[in-house]
Amino acid sequence: MTPATGRFDPQRLARIDAFLKERYLDTGKLANAQVLVAHQGEIAHFSSQGPAREGSAKTIDEGSLFRIASMTKPVTSIAFMMLVEEGKVALDTPVHHVLPEFVDLGVYNGGGAGVPFLTKPLARPMLMVDLLRHTSGLTYSFQNRSNIDLAMREKKMENWHSNLDLDEFVAALGKLPLEFSPGEAWNYSVSTDVLGAVVQRVSGQPLYEFFHDRIFVPLGMHDTFFAVPEGKIDRLTDCFTMAPGKGRVIYDRGAESAWSRMPRQLSGGGGLVSTALDYHRFCTMLLNGGELDGARIVSRKTIELMTLNHLPDNGDLASWSKSLFSEATNAGVGFGLGFAVNIDPAANLIPGSVGEYYWGGLFSTAFFVDPVEQVHMVFMTQLSPSSTWPVRRELKTLIYSALL
Repeated sequence: MTPATGRFDPQRLARIDAFLKERYLDTGKLANAQVLVAHQGEIAHFSSQGPAREGSAKTIDEGSLFRIASMTKPVTSIAFMMLVEEGKVALDTPVHHVLPEFVDLGVYNGGGAGVPFLTKPLARPMLMVDLLRHTSGLTYSFQNRSNIDLAMREKKMENWHSNLDLDEFVAALGKLPLEFSPGEAWNYSVSTDVLGAVVQRVSGQPLYEFFHDRIFVPLGMHDTFFAVPEGKIDRLTDCFTMAPGKGRVIYDRGAESAWSRMPRQLSGGGGLVSTALDYHRFCTMLLNGGELDGARIVSRKTIELMTLNHLPDNGDLASWSKSLFSEATNAGVGFGLGFAVNIDPAANLIPGSVGEYYWGGLFSTAFFVDPVEQVHMVFMTQLSPSSTWPVRRELKTLIYSALL
């Protein structure tokens, strides 16, 4: 455990580890837990508890690799904004200008489940900003709420390894209706995967190559990738899921992981593996206004724009979301360009700051960045779905309670 900086009460920070051990590790709710808390980019608390793999005595440590799932989304969003800064695309660019597969999109108006879809025209074209803020009308196959996500499941469209590549995925999406006209609602979706396809088309580079060359190497994120290299696979932790009637069971073993080979479909919405220390560097870059150790990724004004609430009329997810699942609570939470944004801590019922931004991943990983307090957190574990336990809300409360 790293000693606390003067920004925190060290005794109160120490409560985090005791809480996680008693509430989650000793009870078997989580296999392991890693928490990194930093102030102004300096680590104030970094602790690791629990085994890295089932049946092993080896504890997770600073080198442990975790599947960060939707914490990939901010990386893809930053990549897109880099291209915006270069004048190659804009937030109000219609998506079909870059992805012509989307030129004939319509809104669901009946059918599906074995019956041909009926559609009606869009009220307006889907814009790039809709992809970033999840107002595109797209959905996720795991939402289980419509005939559109049923069609996505039946076609196995989100199978990263054995079905469609990213271009084929976009083409298949272009043949399905949208759930609503772009800009009319919020729904957690494959929008950021589509944004990854935009990054590929505009940059002319495969997504993994753009990430590596333009973000990971400049930031010194040497342990972040879509496929874990052979020499590092021993550091990949086991991943678990909750099975009805069985409790916590193995989902993906680190030693023989699907994440050990390059996927056919590169998921800008959820495909990356990383470490707490690598993601700490990414968060520090965000907190620094787009720069870290002399490497300028995006400008300060771009970060400011990304972390504003982009829901119309300064709305929150409680009033805009049609989603059955997201990585955020809804009340008092807006959405920026790749992040949830805290717009009303009183409505959210958790200590925080107006302007704090965050997201999490399907396997219960999470981060937040608070530009007011100059604090950020990275939490790593491996259990799906992320809604199983309220650990992320509890961690936020414990961290804010330790601020002096």
